[in-house]
Amino acid sequence: MRYLLALLFIASAFVLSSCDDDESGPNQNIVELATANDNLSTLEAALVKFPDLVTTLSGNGQVTVFAPTNSAFENLLDAVGQTSLDDLPEDVLRDILEYHVVSGATLSNQLTAGTVTTVGGENITVSTTSGLRLNGNASVTTADVRATNGVVHIIDQVLVPPSMQPIVATIVAPAYFNKNFTTLIAAVKAASPSILTTLLNSSAKTLFAPTNAAFTAAGITTLPNQAMLDAVLKYHVIASEVTSSQIATGASSAETLNGKIYLSKNSSGVSINGNSKVTTADIDASNGVVHVIDRTLMPPSETIAQIATRLSAASPAQFTQLVAALTRTQGQGANDLLAAVSSSSSNLTVFAPTDAAFQELYTALGVTNVNQIPLSTLIAVLKHHVVSGRVFSSDLSTGAVATLNGNVTVNMGASPPTVTGSSGASNAARLQTSLLNIHATNGVIHVIDKVLVPQ
Repeated sequence: MRYLLALLFIASAFVLSSCDDDESGPNQNIVELATANDNLSTLEAALVKFPDLVTTLSGNGQVTVFAPTNSAFENLLDAVGQTSLDDLPEDVLRDILEYHVVSGATLSNQLTAGTVTTVGGENITVSTTSGLRLNGNASVTTADVRATNGVVHIIDQVLVPPSMQPIVATIVAPAYFNKNFTTLIAAVKAASPSILTTLLNSSAKTLFAPTNAAFTAAGITTLPNQAMLDAVLKYHVIASEVTSSQIATGASSAETLNGKIYLSKNSSGVSINGNSKVTTADIDASNGVVHVIDRTLMPPSETIAQIATRLSAASPAQFTQLVAALTRTQGQGANDLLAAVSSSSSNLTVFAPTDAAFQELYTALGVTNVNQIPLSTLIAVLKHHVVSGRVFSSDLSTGAVATLNGNVTVNMGASPPTVTGSSGASNAARLQTSLLNIHATNGVIHVIDKVLVPQ
């Protein structure tokens, strides 16, 4: 809530004469008091991020400020897993600061057990047993420091607004209190309320947390509708705690709240669905663990055939020849490859040649289109592009890979990596690095620039 300026100017009419130090009264405003006190330098650094707050707290409106010490801010940063005020999102820091300001100048002997409402609209609970305490754990260590525009009470803990408190120490906290995750937090807020409830409940879980840059890398520049947000966010949560040491070396899978993700662990670290990498692992929380990732995970919604068909109708069109070739196998029983890549029960990897790759093949064979290739030859060629099981690029290694029709040879040491048909070294196709790991509900597609020819 942003009522600070209005409330403070209203409060100027309620100046307490008891705030005078002597006949001349105090000669510093609240901001000047903080600046002059080395133990409040972090508070000063926080305030100067918001010029309007500095203006207000330097003005004539009478206020009470509960001023956390430097060590209090250090404790807060430690509690939320950050190292600097600069890590905090501006809206979060502002909410925290406003939670320390109360309209009107109130001395310690005027604070009674109960609640006081801050200019942010949330309440602070005051207790007077065993000294003056706020919200049960913050003590007033120096009371009644008078200023020209109010009074300051120095406290030993930063007060966290009640609306923010449930987030502290949970798997949401590393993102909520870090400005590099504002898109993720905006997505959680825009999603169904049940998403946040799930993330905050006490049951152990694992969150793969995408950074702001991770959303951009996945092509998400504006938040989608609520249903899509729910689906995407659930795809980042495992309903149990899985640390990096518990992820098996090599290829494995895990069930999220919205289907399976596919993990690959090797000397380069952990990848998910081929394209997303864990950049920071094992951030511990009270209700699980967080792994930061560099690309937002998108749950697949189309089969391999549906993806190829959609792209064949796009502008510019792609995979028109692959779709034509697959369609020609329709009705061929065990050789019906269109049925295989259309089936929701399949689990396949397809090396998908571009239209230009097919044109190159037509030239080599002396034909003009796929229909002029003998059907048995075409089926043998297509099967040479299909691997049983999902093999993401992060799981590919140099050597032979079995297809439905003999082996192809992968060279991950080449730049870009290549896959070569069994017909010989001249049949080396380059993997298109920007078009790897196209995830389907029934497998994965890797785009290549040459048709693979079996021996």
